[in-house]
Amino acid sequence: MAAADQEPHVSTVRPQSPRSYQDESYVHGFLGTVGDLQKAGVLQDVVLEVEGRRFPCHRLVLSTASPYFRAMFTSDMAESRQKTVVLQGLDTDIFGEVLSYIYSGTLHVSIDKVQPLYQAADLLQLDYVRDTCSSYMVMSVECSNCLDLYKFAEVFSIDIVLKRCLQWIARYFAEFFFSEEFCSLSVNNLMEIISNEELDVKEESTMWEAVVRWVQHSREDRLHHLPSILPHIRFNLLTSDDMAAILDDPLVRDEPWSSEVIRNVVQEKMTTEMVLLDCLDNKSSKEFLFMNPRKGHYIRCSYKPEDCPFAVKVTVTSDNNIYILTHDRDRNEHLPIYKYNHAENVWEHAGMSSVYRWHSWKHDFRRWGEYLVEVDQILYYLGVDEVDESGSVWMWKYNRNTDQWEECSKLQHENTTYWHCATLSCGSHLYFLTSAEVHFYDTSQDRWCTRTPPMTVEDVSTAVAMGTEIFCTDRYFTQTMVYDTESDCWQKLQGWPNPENREIYVNPRLFVMENQLHVWFTCKNGGENEHLVYVYDRSADTWTDLKATLPLTYLSETYIARGSHCPVARMYLPYLKGE
Repeated sequence: MAAADQEPHVSTVRPQSPRSYQDESYVHGFLGTVGDLQKAGVLQDVVLEVEGRRFPCHRLVLSTASPYFRAMFTSDMAESRQKTVVLQGLDTDIFGEVLSYIYSGTLHVSIDKVQPLYQAADLLQLDYVRDTCSSYMVMSVECSNCLDLYKFAEVFSIDIVLKRCLQWIARYFAEFFFSEEFCSLSVNNLMEIISNEELDVKEESTMWEAVVRWVQHSREDRLHHLPSILPHIRFNLLTSDDMAAILDDPLVRDEPWSSEVIRNVVQEKMTTEMVLLDCLDNKSSKEFLFMNPRKGHYIRCSYKPEDCPFAVKVTVTSDNNIYILTHDRDRNEHLPIYKYNHAENVWEHAGMSSVYRWHSWKHDFRRWGEYLVEVDQILYYLGVDEVDESGSVWMWKYNRNTDQWEECSKLQHENTTYWHCATLSCGSHLYFLTSAEVHFYDTSQDRWCTRTPPMTVEDVSTAVAMGTEIFCTDRYFTQTMVYDTESDCWQKLQGWPNPENREIYVNPRLFVMENQLHVWFTCKNGGENEHLVYVYDRSADTWTDLKATLPLTYLSETYIARGSHCPVARMYLPYLKGE
């Protein structure tokens, strides 16, 4: 082929992908031009009036910078048609700073202007100005402005500033609470600060001193806030000496209700649930054991015989008062009531009339049991009598207004020995259980009603209420039953596995601690008594040994629970003086 006939070679050039280019000089130049127009007063089409001062501006520029102005000038609002718009809630000088930022992109912030700048930016929806002011406040927190910034941040919900101020106050609290600013705190501010877990104080008593100083600054106006403030003090970290000093403070001593509030707070925050057992030996009953096997607390307290008479029954009321039904040494038919003084760790006469036993000890061939139970803050005394083939439950309730024990309806029940029954309160009712019967007493109607019996528990030894349910077991702890008081139904639970085939020496007693079911009982182990405490896991239906380490007792001495279950009370451990 001739060269002239050949097709010419064509070079193919690949087209480039589209690209975007930004002229940075144009962007900066645009802002500069807009700023120049503003300075020269050219093309301005609206006047903003703040506190009487007029600021000629450009609607387009304002609308571009702020959603607030955009909505104003592009909607049907009257301002969109007005030549002059009056702005409320702004400071003249601060608005000048805001306009300077809008037309230049540069913001000048100082500690004396940061708060009004933030407030103006919040109104005009200038996010960059708000964020910049927030960051500036965080960096500027110090002693002289901490409280002021804290209050401002609280009003506008500026979390990062609030957090920084609280951190500063927590770190320097010992210095801060001596300042005048501290006394100007609102009650809510005060509670938030003293409840801060990061509060750094060398002595916890500093917290109380700070509260006293705040209250005394305006005592008449602030004293009524004390009940709300006290729960935020870390009483659980105070020493017993600190607590004694607080209770002796004029702010507490001169205000009886204040003392009561503090004692209630102490009871809730500084106390530990403790089981109360009677240390019974062949001499007298003048010792009690307070124990919490879950926390390893075992405190044995001794009391003078004249200060702590022989205990017949012990009960703990819903308001954490401990009462004992005692035996009068001189008159068998009198049963005085004693009450435990938590602060002094002593037993005192409760200041109420004695219960009269419905028959005396001289009836040797009659057997009975006695109980002291509280329902809805009313004490009930019950006598369970066993006579031939039928038994009776006699009952009296204490009337505080008349200081008298009033007789209630009597219950007739089938023959049962008094140690094979249980009496307890659950909700607003009082229950009496035997192996063959369940009765509840309606306090509002003064009458006894019969419910479904447990049937399978031969000898009811102990029963305790937890919520709306009643748990009971037999004297050998072979099986446990739970009764639902609302549905009137029973359910069978697992009993003690007794892996070593031990013999129970002291009947088991159920109790509720930290919202869990427990049982305590004693077995023989050579010449000593072995005390066992188990906790029940309902989900697995199993009992677990807590490996309790009660002080050992010999066969001549033992512990007993004076009631259908072990009484549990909240105790302030430093008040207990024992071994």
